[in-house]
Amino acid sequence: MIVVAGEALIDLVPGEPGALAALTPRRGGGPYNTAVALGRLGSPATFCSRISRDAFGEALIDGLREAGVDVASVQRGAEPTTLAVASIAENGSASYSFYVEGTADRLFSAPGRLPEGTRAVSFGTCSLVLEPGASAYEELMRDASAQGVFTALDPNIRAVLIPDPDAYRARFKSWLPSVSLLKLSEEDAEWLGGTPREWLACGPSAVVVTRGGDGLTAYTRDGGEHSVPGEPVDVVDTIGAGDTVNAALLHGLAARDALSAAAVAGLGADGWGELLRFAARAAAITCSRAGAEPPYAHELNAP
Repeated sequence: MIVVAGEALIDLVPGEPGALAALTPRRGGGPYNTAVALGRLGSPATFCSRISRDAFGEALIDGLREAGVDVASVQRGAEPTTLAVASIAENGSASYSFYVEGTADRLFSAPGRLPEGTRAVSFGTCSLVLEPGASAYEELMRDASAQGVFTALDPNIRAVLIPDPDAYRARFKSWLPSVSLLKLSEEDAEWLGGTPREWLACGPSAVVVTRGGDGLTAYTRDGGEHSVPGEPVDVVDTIGAGDTVNAALLHGLAARDALSAAAVAGLGADGWGELLRFAARAAAITCSRAGAEPPYAHELNAP
């Protein structure tokens, strides 16, 4: 079982350019997208979050169930659902403004224990920024790591939500001893101001950097550097592409029984090449359709 911990929200996606373009609501949030992608790929997954009981919240729960994701660890609340308004650039890249005050996911509390059979826990995005929930997710991360559970982190920086960048950067570094796999975009890496080798020295077994259409690179503690190109695709938008990479990496590691530091160290060039190519293919399919719509297993070759 892979546990995905973090926010679920509604993306409001414009159908055309312009500030007053009609907006279409789509289920989203980095961790939510990762959980859905895992479920569609066939990995046993559960979502650990707090979701509103409003109509948007019900739609989010329905999306998890449709993907085969267990919702027993989802907390529910009367507060409204977080909204993210997307702006899509000519190249398909997305930027966001957020409506987060008093929303349900901010009031997440750390569970007493992880679900039975947990092999990995994934964290990221707004859930590690917005208090008081951020501290609860951080507590869960540290506890999972202390129990020897494989942990994955995608900071997925949303700078508009971070009032004190230096404080966040320091907090990010404090998480690294509790992180097994760090995945981030090259834009995130630039904003954070560090390098993969510096982050590896703090704890992770591997760091994977995504470079959009230019592909992915995995850096490992033994000095390895493994790169694959991006998959050519007609990009509709990039919403959910990085979250799909998260899921594909975790799914592929689980399929190889490699959700441990020792197993990650033993993947080698061939193993990393196969895993990264699988993640690139999965992300390309997500980019080929509007909103965060990750692929199903039948749309991909086996990892």
